[in-house]
Amino acid sequence: MQGHPAWNPLDRGREDRQTPGFRLEADRVVGEFPLVKPRTLKDRLASGELCPVFALSRIVHPVVVEMFGRAGGYRGFWLDQEHASNTTEQIAVLALAARANDMDMIVRLPPTGYWQVTQCLEAGAGGVMAAQIHSVDQAREFVSWTRFTPAGTRGLNNNGCDADYTHVPHARFIAEANQRVLAGIQIETTGALEQVEPIAALPGVDLLFVGPSDLSMSLGIVGQFHHAVLWEAIERIANACRSAGTAWGCVAPDAAFAERAIELGCRMPTLGNEILALRRGVDSLRSTFEKAFLASV
Repeated sequence: MQGHPAWNPLDRGREDRQTPGFRLEADRVVGEFPLVKPRTLKDRLASGELCPVFALSRIVHPVVVEMFGRAGGYRGFWLDQEHASNTTEQIAVLALAARANDMDMIVRLPPTGYWQVTQCLEAGAGGVMAAQIHSVDQAREFVSWTRFTPAGTRGLNNNGCDADYTHVPHARFIAEANQRVLAGIQIETTGALEQVEPIAALPGVDLLFVGPSDLSMSLGIVGQFHHAVLWEAIERIANACRSAGTAWGCVAPDAAFAERAIELGCRMPTLGNEILALRRGVDSLRSTFEKAFLASV
């Protein structure tokens, strides 16, 4: 009886990959099999690639990640730890789901403690993004929590996912992690906006991120996402990033906002979240079965 050819993990799914720019990466070999990982958001952004993402906060389940992944086009997502609170175990499960769907994941969190940053990274997140930054000094401190010495103050432990659960020796782990981890800073306060140029130029800052809700509130035009004052601020952020060679992203409240942001150089637009997707899905069902609902009245 003729034997089957040996299975190569690197060949997994190659024949059906239709996503432009998709690339499987074998980071290293553990035992008999290479560890295969999708490209990170940091890597994609550094190459100038447009990286549409979505956000998760309240309905955090791997099936949600997989549904967005199967929709196609998304390069990753960010988990909101500012307006929601998810456990380290939940972050680890979502990171696994992201990798299984050829996406990367970062975590948005308040800049309250270095240990929270460390726990996110060790659970498998590809990076972190700070909310409610008010100054360049605060941004500098947050970035230092994402880097090991001499670039930062992060504590060392190679038991986590980011060190392949002790498979990566300490010295190599430090060097690789300092290059691999994405550090993002949200620009959504007047203090951050006033210092956006030095923030964008900070060593270790990979991404500035526009939060239009808080930024519009800070500017006294809350919820007016197409107001000239808001777009003047966004253009200042875009120019600061262009000068510093730093990528920037945003939450896009609507399609027109997304298109204008992309024209200004936004490389990581957030195009929806799980609550918006569920609400619009329910609205669509209500509309589709309108006669049946009316008959029940």
